Amino acid sequence: MIAQLADPVVFAWVAGLLGLMVGSFLNVVIHRLPIMMERDWAVQCAELREEPPPVFEPLTLAQPRSRCPNCGHAITAMENIPILSWLLQHGRCKGCAKPISPRYPLIEALTGLLFAFVAWKFGFTLAAAGALIFVAALVALTGIDFDTQLLPDDITLPLLWLGLAFNAFSVYTDLKSAVIGAIAGYLSLWCVYWGFKLTTGKEGMGYGDFKLLAALGAWLGWQMLPVTILLSSFVGAVVGLALMVLTKRGRNVPIPFGPYLAAAGIISLVWGKPLTYAYLGMNL
Repeated sequence: MIAQLADPVVFAWVAGLLGLMVGSFLNVVIHRLPIMMERDWAVQCAELREEPPPVFEPLTLAQPRSRCPNCGHAITAMENIPILSWLLQHGRCKGCAKPISPRYPLIEALTGLLFAFVAWKFGFTLAAAGALIFVAALVALTGIDFDTQLLPDDITLPLLWLGLAFNAFSVYTDLKSAVIGAIAGYLSLWCVYWGFKLTTGKEGMGYGDFKLLAALGAWLGWQMLPVTILLSSFVGAVVGLALMVLTKRGRNVPIPFGPYLAAAGIISLVWGKPLTYAYLGMNL
């Protein structure tokens, strides 16, 4: 069995199927984690005001079973098969026939494709195992940031420590580079934040962005930070301009930066070194 998994094609297919299932779980994380955070904040605020804590229906990432927000129909196992169930139900709830957002199968498909790609790229190695965790965390953060403009510590901080843990064994870079990358990643955006705030009086980004770039630095090393920041800024600028033109979105409407950091992080994980060498070559 291990020998079969070691085959690059087989491993990529298995990882892709795993990614579809993980993507289904990530949809739950993207939807529920911000709600759980808001409830925790409400309880903490009540404690500070010395008031009785608000009472909520129990909610975790595992309980209760997923259900339609319109009619409360509980999603059965057969209705929860990644991508296939959505297609068979024509993108509608089986209980009330209300449309189900296409984002759910898109997240599943994206995660499956990314899992298959990194499995093919890294092969049956420890680096591939880490890359799958890395990708899953960044997909979840992307969805949450698009919805709420939040990058939860519950994901960014474990991601940072996991990066340092993998690089304690020099999986992606040496530990010294990883530690410096985490520090430099955080401080670079922290300096940009305060420079922008002192100049304009406005906040240009959130603290979650600092922590996410610190996590990317912990995984990739400080050497990958310049190309990661350049890629994220370029993609963010292109998407931001496109939104302004196509949707007539005002310049004062905030755009989440986390998704572009996440995309740049995945690109840097796979192609970071050749991109860095190309960039340095152009600037010598």
